[in-house]
Amino acid sequence: MSAPTVERWHVRGEWFDACKCAIPCPCSFAQPPTYGDCDGVLLWHIHEGHYGDTVLDGLSVAMLGSFTGNVWSGEHTDAYAAVVFDERADENQRQALQTVFGGEAGGWPARFGALLRPEMRGMEVAPIEVRIEPDHARWSVRLPGKAEASVEALAGPTSAEGERVRVYGLPGSETGPGQGPATWGRAVTDRADAFGFQWDRSGYSSKLIPFDWSGPDTP
Repeated sequence: MSAPTVERWHVRGEWFDACKCAIPCPCSFAQPPTYGDCDGVLLWHIHEGHYGDTVLDGLSVAMLGSFTGNVWSGEHTDAYAAVVFDERADENQRQALQTVFGGEAGGWPARFGALLRPEMRGMEVAPIEVRIEPDHARWSVRLPGKAEASVEALAGPTSAEGERVRVYGLPGSETGPGQGPATWGRAVTDRADAFGFQWDRSGYSSKLIPFDWSGPDTP
């Protein structure tokens, strides 16, 4: 039997995480995590997107993940994850999200998945509540009964009003090459209790990075 045909696809949106690393998370600089291992909540929110004729505008995918060591050098172990797909998606949209973000349709999700190689510990369709303020002053995600993270943009005594801490050209960008800039934040809420993940903390690293991906890859 022949493999199913992969449709042309494109998604544009914003990704963010909230993790246990100190600010700024060294993983984004292709360095080992602050404490040797890292876990956190990750969120992809699609502003505009499609998989073939299936429209994906406004949908989200969330993940709880953990690993030990440096992902970017290939010297990491114990990578595992659980994924939540937006319950607002219909059946075609859910299948499209799984195909794209599961790496089956090529592009950056396929390359990053091959790099991380996580053991999947859960996959659900559930509510995902996302808020990203247009000026990137705050961003948040809530998975009712499972996890939540709320973040404020990083600022300090010498920050100008409305100024954001942004980094271009990250050597370890979680959204892939050519994406950015990353806006840095501080998690004021970061908790999880689902799929074997459990933490409750605040004050650690978060960053928000835009993504603009398409596929499948050209041979």
